[in-house]
Amino acid sequence: MSTLEMIEAAAKRLAGHARRTPLLSSPFLDEIAGRRVLVKPECLQQTGSFKFRGGWSALSALAPEVRARGVIAFSSGNHAQGVAAAARGHGVPAVIVMPEDAPRLKIANTRALGAEVVLYDRATGDRDAIGAQLAKERGLTLIKPFDEPQVIAGQGTCGLEIAAQAAEQGVTEADVLVCCGGGGLTSGVALALEGHAPGLRARPVEPDGFDDVARSLTTGRIERNEKLTGSLCDAIISPQPGELTFPIMHRLCGPGLTVSEDEALRAMALAFTRLKIVLEPGGAVSLAAALFHPGAVSGDAVIAVASGGNVDAEVFGMALEKHAD
Repeated sequence: MSTLEMIEAAAKRLAGHARRTPLLSSPFLDEIAGRRVLVKPECLQQTGSFKFRGGWSALSALAPEVRARGVIAFSSGNHAQGVAAAARGHGVPAVIVMPEDAPRLKIANTRALGAEVVLYDRATGDRDAIGAQLAKERGLTLIKPFDEPQVIAGQGTCGLEIAAQAAEQGVTEADVLVCCGGGGLTSGVALALEGHAPGLRARPVEPDGFDDVARSLTTGRIERNEKLTGSLCDAIISPQPGELTFPIMHRLCGPGLTVSEDEALRAMALAFTRLKIVLEPGGAVSLAAALFHPGAVSGDAVIAVASGGNVDAEVFGMALEKHAD
């Protein structure tokens, strides 16, 4: 199980490798939300998403002789790129299992980082089984996308930064909205906030129709999505919360929120025009919740973790065209 001590140790290993992303703000966004909005742009992180943190944390924690044999991961793109970049940084091979419908940019970037990409059908294939089989055949270490203690610890370093940066801006009580798939980032941030900023509360945000975490937090047990495909928010579509991440979220997080695809696209357009950053749909749902569901959060300020910006030009163009205002 990940702990605050593991997160702090991961932060030391990430020093000089991961970027300390800022907290951004805009009076235009504050006006829409009716409160102060602070945005943590992990789209500016190495490889364009927070996933580099977890990838580097996990690889750097491996014994040298184990790491040298190589690693394998399964991902729709952001974890893929994070692990691929971390493997390249450590000079070891990486195999990445990716769904065929992942954005072309993410597949291309993963290959460009030197990883071998194995594609599968998200609707019919079992990525866990595929990854486990390849790991066994080649002697690779499997780096899971969220249900892995050192990955959670790496993602938690984002929460350490939020705690310090919020304090610098005088924010001691606020909801921290986190784009959520399997819960690695959300649970890591929640643990970091518990230790360093107990007045800040992590809350998962998901796309409509893929709200397994929100439902799980309501019922107190792990719930599964009926659908596994069919959302522009591909980066945060997971079948269900993780066995490791859910207990952390259940203990520490506030209720989950959901947003529509159109709200995510509108948030992307606003992030571009007002903050000058590029977000992907799955990386924009937290900002969408902050802006368009103000009644679901409380306090004078809200913090939104914009988790990634690896978006195809076609989808980004659609967001700007639909929401040109």
